[in-house]
Amino acid sequence: MLESMTGYGSAESVEAGVKALVEIRSVNNRFAEISVKLPRQLLSYELEVREIIRSQFQRGKISAFIQLQLDEEQPISVSVNPSKVKAYRTLLDDLSREAGILQPVCLEHLLRFPEILDNGATTLDNAEVLWPMVRKLLLEAVERLKAMRRREGEELSLDFTGRIAQIEKTLALIKTRSADNLDTVRKRLLAKVEAVAGKDIAYNRDRLEMELVLAADKLDITEELTRFASHNKFFIDELNNDEAGTGRKLNFLLQEQLREANTIASKSQSAEISQKIVHVKEELEKIREQLQNIE
Repeated sequence: MLESMTGYGSAESVEAGVKALVEIRSVNNRFAEISVKLPRQLLSYELEVREIIRSQFQRGKISAFIQLQLDEEQPISVSVNPSKVKAYRTLLDDLSREAGILQPVCLEHLLRFPEILDNGATTLDNAEVLWPMVRKLLLEAVERLKAMRRREGEELSLDFTGRIAQIEKTLALIKTRSADNLDTVRKRLLAKVEAVAGKDIAYNRDRLEMELVLAADKLDITEELTRFASHNKFFIDELNNDEAGTGRKLNFLLQEQLREANTIASKSQSAEISQKIVHVKEELEKIREQLQNIE
């Protein structure tokens, strides 16, 4: 099944007072190009993040963004350090006595020393605790991105199938018209020769017939139509192929289809066939544009 290179996936959760968010975006690109933006606590895991993403995608420009923040609903863990409070209180009392200041020491004075308060350690500072949670979210985001790329790939597959069906119908009309065209060209050439030669000029009719056969052979597009039909069949088969590299294979088949269309156009001397080939090439061009987004 086809997989597009365009998609988006995200996952988030709150654990141990920490809110984590993982977002992954993907757009079309000739190769796999991965960019990662991590919070400072997880910088040491950048290589592992890249490997997880690279193992799941063959092509595309993929951007991963991971954000961490404290859960606002969780209470902040702050406590008083009794020993430091006593030490600073004694220091301020001694300072007041030595300076002859009669004003008593107040809470406002003590709060000027932030060391008297201890901030409890949070999970946000512990990378070893954070990483398992973030890794799980990363895998979820990757799966959601893949699901979105597959859904878009299914839509493109339906579009390709419909366009190939239209091309097949046009080629069938060209095949019918080609048989009539050969007979028309043969009669036209014969009429021209007889008009030029007239009754007074002798010519070898067997040689004329041979030349007519050679001319008809140059105009025959049966072989090109057969190869075109074969390429169409392989194209449809490849749409249902689960192997990697489907986009590249389809691009190769498309080039072969375009080559056959150009050969048919150059060999045919029928305006009607030329017009139908223009329609075929328009459909192939629309397929080519969409193929740029297939992995």
